[in-house]
Amino acid sequence: MTSPARVLAAEATGTALLVATVVGSGIMASRLSVDTGLMLLANAAATAAALYVLIAVFGPISGAQFNPAVTLALRREAGMSLPFAVAVIAAQLSGGVCGTWAAHAMHDLPLAQVATTIRTGPGQWLAEVVATATLIGAIVLARSAGRDAAAIVALWIGAAYWFTASTSFANPAVTLARTLTDTFAGIRPWDAPAFIIAQAVGAVIGLAGARALAPDAPR
Repeated sequence: MTSPARVLAAEATGTALLVATVVGSGIMASRLSVDTGLMLLANAAATAAALYVLIAVFGPISGAQFNPAVTLALRREAGMSLPFAVAVIAAQLSGGVCGTWAAHAMHDLPLAQVATTIRTGPGQWLAEVVATATLIGAIVLARSAGRDAAAIVALWIGAAYWFTASTSFANPAVTLARTLTDTFAGIRPWDAPAFIIAQAVGAVIGLAGARALAPDAPR
């Protein structure tokens, strides 16, 4: 059985690497192209590839959640107490911040930044509800059917970068980490709370919907 310390280390490390990929690929894309579409394509492809690897590698250790919404939605399935779930979320949040700083350091940028990219409005909030609901639903339904969750999550997030108005943050830890980068992946700090509320709403909807569709899904 994986020790609590290893679970926390895996969640912190995995979230850090995920955020470093999101932020770092955005920085690299913006340096190599002036075409916003190509930047988003590079950002989405790198994120999807990293997600697959990170879930496959860290899954046996911690479940590879890297996302407070996933942790809370699947807490009972994982046999996780509420206090330990809070500790896992803290590890994810701290890992996300470290991931942003790592991306800045690799690209010779100042570590301390505040995002100025505007991401707000009903369309983007709805997009975060949809992105998070479908992410949670996909995970629950994939596990219920015995499918490869790593591939399903990676492919879905890669697609959601393109069909959602918000480019599918779908993750409170990543959202907060992205307030600390004034680069392609950034989001203004005052825009983040609405995104996180939308993500929480989406998580509830996604979990309820998946359970309705698959009655044998974990409760």
